[in-house]
Amino acid sequence: MLKINHCIPKRVDVVKVKLVREKSFLSLQNVGSPEEAHQLLRKFIQFELDREYFLLLCLDTKNRPTTIQVIAVGTLDSVLIHPREVYKTAILANAASIICAHCHPSGDPEPSPEDLKITRRLMRTGTIIGISLLDHLILGTDNNYISFKETGLMELQNPPNSGK
Repeated sequence: MLKINHCIPKRVDVVKVKLVREKSFLSLQNVGSPEEAHQLLRKFIQFELDREYFLLLCLDTKNRPTTIQVIAVGTLDSVLIHPREVYKTAILANAASIICAHCHPSGDPEPSPEDLKITRRLMRTGTIIGISLLDHLILGTDNNYISFKETGLMELQNPPNSGK
């Protein structure tokens, strides 16, 4: 006996996805160092940092900033980040590369094990989709910060020939 599969039609939405500019500000022509990225991100995040904020800076092929966004706002000592949310904006902004940053309200920019883990995941995702993670900054108080690139932590997150 032949069974006929009766499917109930399901509505499929046709959508348009686009970035919406909320505001803009003048910045450096080029982000050539972690310090320049730090200055630009501090200019953007001028409000009181009583919680962790995770920021994304999108760059073009000449390392010129094109887009900046608060990806997530967390709690006093954590923020939930998924590579999908970070790279969604980067893809829509046609970014060639990105720099991520987040603040530690405690003022101590020392990376946590979770910071190392998310950086590794972001680097792997960027490799797959072709948008490089150039650096991950952790912002402390009094204008201090740690750059994963400057401290060599970027290399530790993706060792050569690791196959992982």
